[in-house]
Amino acid sequence: MENNAPYIYLAGPWGPKGGGMFKVSDYLIQNQASPPPGHAELRHLDTRGNGNALFSMGMLTLALAKITVGRLRGQLIGVHVNLAERLSVVRKGVLIGWARMLGLPVVLHLHAAQLHHFYRSLPGPLQAMTRRVFGMASHCLVLGNTSRDFVVHELKVPADKVEIVINGVPPPTLPRRIRHREDPKRILFLGNLTERKGVSDLLRALATPGLDYNLAVSIAGGGDVAGYTEMAEALGITHFVRFEGWVGQDKAAELISAADVLILPSYDEGLPLVILEALANSVAVVCTPVGEIETVLTDGVNAHFVVPGDIDSIASALHRTLSDDGFRHRLEANGHAIYEAQFSISRFFDTIAGVHKSVFGMAASARRSGPALPV
Repeated sequence: MENNAPYIYLAGPWGPKGGGMFKVSDYLIQNQASPPPGHAELRHLDTRGNGNALFSMGMLTLALAKITVGRLRGQLIGVHVNLAERLSVVRKGVLIGWARMLGLPVVLHLHAAQLHHFYRSLPGPLQAMTRRVFGMASHCLVLGNTSRDFVVHELKVPADKVEIVINGVPPPTLPRRIRHREDPKRILFLGNLTERKGVSDLLRALATPGLDYNLAVSIAGGGDVAGYTEMAEALGITHFVRFEGWVGQDKAAELISAADVLILPSYDEGLPLVILEALANSVAVVCTPVGEIETVLTDGVNAHFVVPGDIDSIASALHRTLSDDGFRHRLEANGHAIYEAQFSISRFFDTIAGVHKSVFGMAASARRSGPALPV
């Protein structure tokens, strides 16, 4: 789509290692129209690459050069920086400082679930550096009240520069599978395979007596696939548990459309896109009420909450959601309703466009979507 229109960089990791930050930016770019007069174009700016730490520094240097060229040509009007924690703060701090030195406004978009833990573990000088990174931004976007309180009260960003923006995801690209009585009940985990995501807890819950009826479980995501496969073998559940490895957008859509339940028993989260994607597809969600999840979803209404680390709680919730058709159908219907009201890509795009218009003076235009698929 690149042309002579003014443009805005969406800065962050680009590709599988980027996780939710990559997907958020990619969804925005996919849903923009060719810019009409008076509108900007959204372009991605990879700040990390998919290599090691040394390679990521090279990518950061290239990103700084692209910002410089865009500024000198007069086409780049602003930078929207997606930030997580740890080294992301350092890389994005350099980028934000460089953009501001060139006179460009910057929107900082905080996606991290654990930045408050990381920040509190830092020595004083590094805490001051983190506050400086946030302070340099023209405007700061966060996922919810918990993040907002942290940014305002601990990072000392003025409250009028901090705005809550709830992520959004596209509508389904595939229709839901047609269920038959003899079909197995399908459970899906989709995310990075780590202890923070509660993968060990999920595997142990799946081995609980009472959940050994006709099940088909798909566990999709990168990480320690070999280690968790070995654990599943030791628990004797590999006859109904399949490890998919990392999956792209098309495969993820296929898995979600076929699922009866999405399970995410994490210990810490922001507002995971996979939950919003499940809601969009009318898939019942079983998850822990961590991060911003409990501020936007309601237990027993549009999600079924479980206790982090509690194997019995996870097993019981899965059993109820799979065996009680009425309960599951209510979760599906209410989940899709809240997706339409709060988490649609059109609503998210319009919100981001409003921020860009306010901060950069111009924004991208959304493309028209086709009719929604039945779910």
